[in-house]
Amino acid sequence: MDHHRQAQASRGLQWFGKTDRGRVRPNNEDAFLGLQFDPREVHHLGAAGEGRTGNLDFAFAVSDGMGGALAGEHASRIAVQKITTLLPRCYLQSAAGLEVGFPDVLQELFGEVHLELARLGRSYEECAGMEATLTLCWFTPWRMYFGHIGDSRIYYLPASAGTIRQLTHDDTHVGWLLRNGKINERQARSHPRRNVLQKALGGGNQFVDPQVGAVAYQTGDIFLLCTDGLVEGLYDTHLVELLRSPEASQLETNLAEKLVEESLARNGRDNITALVVRVV
Repeated sequence: MDHHRQAQASRGLQWFGKTDRGRVRPNNEDAFLGLQFDPREVHHLGAAGEGRTGNLDFAFAVSDGMGGALAGEHASRIAVQKITTLLPRCYLQSAAGLEVGFPDVLQELFGEVHLELARLGRSYEECAGMEATLTLCWFTPWRMYFGHIGDSRIYYLPASAGTIRQLTHDDTHVGWLLRNGKINERQARSHPRRNVLQKALGGGNQFVDPQVGAVAYQTGDIFLLCTDGLVEGLYDTHLVELLRSPEASQLETNLAEKLVEESLARNGRDNITALVVRVV
C-alpha cells in the first residue's frame, strides 16, 4: 500500500470549521471534527488549516445531538470522538483495497458509534434517549468516501460546475418527498415535520443503515459538511453565491465563518455548524 500511495499525486486540502449556538437554543448540541491519521497515529486538526494527502488520510465530520438536558451535547461529541479511535484501524483495511470494502468499513464504524450511544443511554439517566446524526468525509489521495445518517448534510460544489449537489439524503419523510418531486425546496423548509428523523444513531433505533458513497475529487472542488441549522436560513443558491463569491476565492477567507454568519442573520433558530473543505 505504501508504494501505491506514493505513486498517487498527493492533493492539497484546506479546511475551515465553525459552530454557533444560534439565537434561540440555550446550548450547542452540534459538534465537528477534523483528523489527519494513519494506522499508527492520529492528529486532531484545528478549526482551520491546510495539509496534503499522501501517506496520511484526512477525515472531517459533523454531528447534531438530540436528547433531554445535556444528552444532546454528549451525543454529538461522543459520535465525532469515536471516529478518532475507529478510523485508524480502518486505514489498514483501506491498504488492502478500500475501493472494494469501504461500505463495510463505514458500516462498521457507524454501527460501533450507534452501540456506544445506545449503551450510554441505557446506563445513565442523564443520557437516556440520546441520539445523534453523523456525517463523515474521508479523504484518501484519490477519493473522498462518505458515510451519513440523519439530516446533517454533505454538499459537493465541483470546480467545473456552477451547481451544487447534495450528496447525502435527509433521513426524514420530508426529505423523501423532496427527492421524489412531491414537494419543492421552499415547501420542504416550511413543512411542520421537516425535523422528524427516521434514522439516527443511539436512542431506540435498532438497526443502523448509513448511506455510503464515494467521489473522485480534483483541484478547485469544494465540499461542505453542515448540520440542518445552517440550511434553515440558506437555500442552495445562497450556498453557491457565498462559496463562489470573489471574497471566497481568496485562500485566507474563512468560508465556514461566512456561511454561519449569513445563516445567523437570516434565521438562527437552531445550532449552526459548517465545515468547508477545499481542494487546492
